[in-house]
Amino acid sequence: MPEVRDEVEQRYRRRLRRKRKQRRRRAKAVAVLPSLFTLGNLIAGFAAIHFAAKPTTAEFGPKNWTTLTVAGMLIFVGMFFDAVDGYVARLTRTTSDIGAQLDSLADIVTFGVAPAYMTLQLVSKYYLAAKNTYIISPTSDDVFARVIWAIAAIYVACTALRLARFNVETGSALVEDHRMFRGLPSPGAAGCVASLILLHQQVLEPATFPWAARVTGLGMAFILLLCALAMVSRLPYAHVINMYIRGHAKFSYVVRLAIIFVFAIFLPTYAFAIGFTAYALSAPTRALTRSWSRQRRNPASVGSASTAH
Repeated sequence: MPEVRDEVEQRYRRRLRRKRKQRRRRAKAVAVLPSLFTLGNLIAGFAAIHFAAKPTTAEFGPKNWTTLTVAGMLIFVGMFFDAVDGYVARLTRTTSDIGAQLDSLADIVTFGVAPAYMTLQLVSKYYLAAKNTYIISPTSDDVFARVIWAIAAIYVACTALRLARFNVETGSALVEDHRMFRGLPSPGAAGCVASLILLHQQVLEPATFPWAARVTGLGMAFILLLCALAMVSRLPYAHVINMYIRGHAKFSYVVRLAIIFVFAIFLPTYAFAIGFTAYALSAPTRALTRSWSRQRRNPASVGSASTAH
């Protein structure tokens, strides 16, 4: 019996050594093409932070883009790379654990740090400039400035928590495991923040109503907080591409998508703001509608529950 036990232990150790060698080989082999797209996402996020750090009065191009406009567009560039890298990895069958971790690290920068910093810059332009200070930090003398910094920090932390939870809960890279999300995806949250900042810079900034630009600029901090809370919630959000675009559909459905696509081409600022805001509100609206319908169908149970309390 001891000899048999020793032989079993030796086989188990040999199997463990074999698995460790296989893991080392996989770690050394990194998929080139998907990783390049992921790094493009990371660089786009870094560039967005770079342009957001410049004075917001600077203008670029014939449309008089501000630095925040450029930063917002770079977030959408990073979003494009983030969508393509997963598709390329599945197409070339080069999905790996390294690619998943690299994707999360890039997403923290592009969809976490960059939108939070853009919001800090926008708020500082309309609030702190009037106080002859441009510093939003936890050590600031102004209470509102400390609160805004805390909201931006909460957003970055919620983005990291959202990505970590996604990596743990997602079963595989198959389409079947990417039909629904638990909580607002970090690209959706960043798209909501960036699109509204783009709308603010293109529509309200050059308008003749400075009070509207000031109020909406300060309100971006509240939107940033709502997006942060939505990311760490358990509300179900649909994967737009896998649920509504991938596969076959009726001809009328394709016509509606074509109309939306044309609208997005000619009025991209409005289309992005409406689309991402509607997506961020879709899960809370659906939950409230279902709760309201449940109460209407069964009002007796609601009354008995309130009586019991």
